[in-house]
Amino acid sequence: MTQRTLAGILAAPLVLALLVIAATQPLPYVTYEPGLTVDVLGDTDGAEIIQINGQKTYRDDGELRMTTVYVSQPDAKLNLFDVMSDWISREDAVYPYKAVYRPDETTEQSREDGAVEMVSSQDAAIAVALAELGYDVEPALEVLSVSDNAPADGRLKVRDVFRSINGTPVEEPEDIIDTLQATPPGEAVTFEVLRGGEPTTVRVVPTTNEEGNQVVGIRLGTGYVFPFQVSVNIADNIGGPSAGLMFSLGIYDTLTPGSLTDGRIVAGTGTINGAGQVGPIGGIQQKIVAARDAGAELFLVPPDNCADALGSQNGDMRLVRAPTMHSATDSIKAWVDDPDADLPTCKGNA
Repeated sequence: MTQRTLAGILAAPLVLALLVIAATQPLPYVTYEPGLTVDVLGDTDGAEIIQINGQKTYRDDGELRMTTVYVSQPDAKLNLFDVMSDWISREDAVYPYKAVYRPDETTEQSREDGAVEMVSSQDAAIAVALAELGYDVEPALEVLSVSDNAPADGRLKVRDVFRSINGTPVEEPEDIIDTLQATPPGEAVTFEVLRGGEPTTVRVVPTTNEEGNQVVGIRLGTGYVFPFQVSVNIADNIGGPSAGLMFSLGIYDTLTPGSLTDGRIVAGTGTINGAGQVGPIGGIQQKIVAARDAGAELFLVPPDNCADALGSQNGDMRLVRAPTMHSATDSIKAWVDDPDADLPTCKGNA
């Protein structure tokens, strides 16, 4: 037996052991892959995604597609082969774990945060679309989530808009927090809220948390009082704030005659605030790939994502910079009139 053969025989178990470790040892990375796209002008489980009561609506052809990303969950055990597969792909991405999740974040916490962000995103999108159409929209404090088995569970509901607590008008979160802290243990507080536009009275007995604070188990955020009922019926497994722009455009299109896209497919992404400004999102390159595969001809890009968008696999799909909902609406209308129109671009803005 030669020395080279002997070395090969001795090295084989070591190589095998290294392969086993690579296949089983979790690595601190998160993978991004193109997700599904959803036409916000369509329906889900037989119900229209954008639902409006008390105002005339226009259901036309065309699609406005929100885009998503498949992101590995906080408790996913990604091995070397998982990470290398997405790292090699031109359409997937790999990021350090700490760049995406908190060190102690769980999958349940991530989903809860995503659900809260979705509620806030939808409400801001409704407010922006209605303001664009000239309606008056009143900002207010609302319930973004209710913790399971908390004192408020079964009493307060997501999107309840606060009007008063113990008879005192509610304008800031501190109005609720201060009243709760001043409430003797075991005594109830009385909330006056708007639920679906109707005044409702709710009594809740706070509990004392580990820090010694009186709480009822809700998360607060900015909501709005709308002139008529508008809601977005999206699947529970989709969370986060990144569909805000597309929700706003969908609501605008549903409330205006004719098809905003002239029957064609437009996709995009971007958070949106109450002023109509479009903010950055994660996974822009994967969302562009998903939109391309869904047949979109135009994709709306948040300005802060322009640099990454320019390196995406967009094919023939046109990328348009969208700093605001108003700008996005104007760009779509100009493109419908002339597919070669000069539109805001990411070039020079990266």
